[in-house]
Amino acid sequence: MTSAPPTETRDYPSVNALSAPLVERLVADAAALRLAVTQAEGGARMVDAGANTRGSIEAGRRIAEICLGGLGTVTIAPTGPIPTWPYTVTVHAADPVLACLGSQYAGWSLADETGDSGFFALGSGPGRAVAAVEDLYGELGYRDTAARTALVLEAAGGPPDSVVAKVAEAAGLRPEDLTFIYAPTQSLAGATQVVARVLEVALHKAHTVGFDLHAILDGIGSAPLSPQHPDFIKAMGRTNDAIIYGGRVQLFVDADDADAKQLAEQLPSATSSDHGAPFAEIFARVNGDFYKIDGALFSPAEAIVTSVRTGATFRGGRLEPSLVDASFA
Repeated sequence: MTSAPPTETRDYPSVNALSAPLVERLVADAAALRLAVTQAEGGARMVDAGANTRGSIEAGRRIAEICLGGLGTVTIAPTGPIPTWPYTVTVHAADPVLACLGSQYAGWSLADETGDSGFFALGSGPGRAVAAVEDLYGELGYRDTAARTALVLEAAGGPPDSVVAKVAEAAGLRPEDLTFIYAPTQSLAGATQVVARVLEVALHKAHTVGFDLHAILDGIGSAPLSPQHPDFIKAMGRTNDAIIYGGRVQLFVDADDADAKQLAEQLPSATSSDHGAPFAEIFARVNGDFYKIDGALFSPAEAIVTSVRTGATFRGGRLEPSLVDASFA
């Protein structure tokens, strides 16, 4: 099903206006959440959520809601279908395309191109929608405006001045108008906010297979909370496996049964030729080259798609508890 323009005129909400109070509450509660808030020399606000601080699972949950642009809720509760890892991260967004692709998706590549720091990170969160440097925003027909904005980085340190300047220029803001929230995957907050991308990766997969994004009306996703690990490769493997083998999504679409059924069959990670081994093993097999991993792997284990036109529901894929166990244990 190919992408098509919206069939109705909409007044899109501002992901920055909705998420700004969440950012300020995160900063206000920094001590309780074990975060460190500092101001860079150039004026940007830096929130360390796990690089040189302990951080917390609660911080990761809140950061995930910031990433969603204030359009989604993230909860953690012992309701999971995998008995050995019952605590589940559940994400719901009433406007999943805007929340997940328009804000949460880590689609902005940020590198120190003028210095020698070697810094590289993918930016996610409401700041992406202000800069709108990715082609995806043209497809979504969306760009946000804001006097202040925030970006979330999966990184072991804050961005250098060159990256701050790049973001400020693209967003049309001053460095002092920017907040950078960062945490590595090895941290409690970092691992939590990555697992909370279970719905987002399903939306990205839907976009990749050519489904009409404007037909996706609502969505819920869940995945087991992966245990934190101090080794980057193992931590990355666990957060990926939580989604690839333990993630489940349900999308509600304005589509006929044939298209809804096809989407349910196309979404699951089992469609990938690399499916069937813990992610850390797959990563080692390709000698650490992400580009050699089949992109179809990066999606939830199970997909449930409901057509709001007919009420019919279709399913694809299945959870793989043994592979989750192999990764987490």
